[in-house]
Amino acid sequence: MRKLKAAALAAALSLGFLAAPAAQAAEGHISIPDTRFSFDGVFGTFDRGELQRGFQVYKEVCAACHSLRLLSYRNLRDIGLSEAEVAAIAASYQIQDGPNDNGEMFERPGRASDRFRKPFANDAAARAANNGALPPDLSVITKARVGGADYIHALLTGYQDPPPAGVTVMEGMHYNKYFPGHQIGMAPPINSDGQLQYADGTRATVDQMARDVSTFLTWAAEPELEQRRAMGVRVILFLVILGGLTYAVKRKVWADVH
Repeated sequence: MRKLKAAALAAALSLGFLAAPAAQAAEGHISIPDTRFSFDGVFGTFDRGELQRGFQVYKEVCAACHSLRLLSYRNLRDIGLSEAEVAAIAASYQIQDGPNDNGEMFERPGRASDRFRKPFANDAAARAANNGALPPDLSVITKARVGGADYIHALLTGYQDPPPAGVTVMEGMHYNKYFPGHQIGMAPPINSDGQLQYADGTRATVDQMARDVSTFLTWAAEPELEQRRAMGVRVILFLVILGGLTYAVKRKVWADVH
């Protein structure tokens, strides 16, 4: 069942994410709601609980079809997981390695230093498993799509069944009020409350799961976001202090002239 849900997510995201930029230009009237994430704004930070739950959504729903090729398992320590937890997660995957002394490739349990395992050996295999659609890598998807995390959250929560009165949905398509054109060829991947059982006991509503995975994918695209913002604040404070000192020195030097 999870594989079917993951396949639906793969088709949805590949159709939605790949078509979104051009389609949004033509469908400029579609307004993506502001979800108001914890990391919004100059002083925004990632909520570690949301990050860990978002990873769980990615792992249980998305990972069967979507890669995160720019991340290593050890990066998960940055979302609050312990070294033991990271090691256990990595070891739960079989990673291709080699060649060995006989020139053959082999599989071994994953290590924390390994990149996230790709769900398919190559693009052709990915297309064959998803009715010709290529599930995009999600490493930087929030930076690559207009709206970022807001767009992902809106897409995952924007399904409407039945569709609005007077709207005819083509066979095999689904109505999504935030998808350009409003008709998308995927079933809703996050389709009911309680679809997952969160490890921390948080109630897994559709909105919560969409918010959590959107937060996780934003962190995956910009894991240095918090450090960069902190550095920016320090630089601004330094420049303010330096400007004040410079002005004070100028007043002192030119005091006799005035």
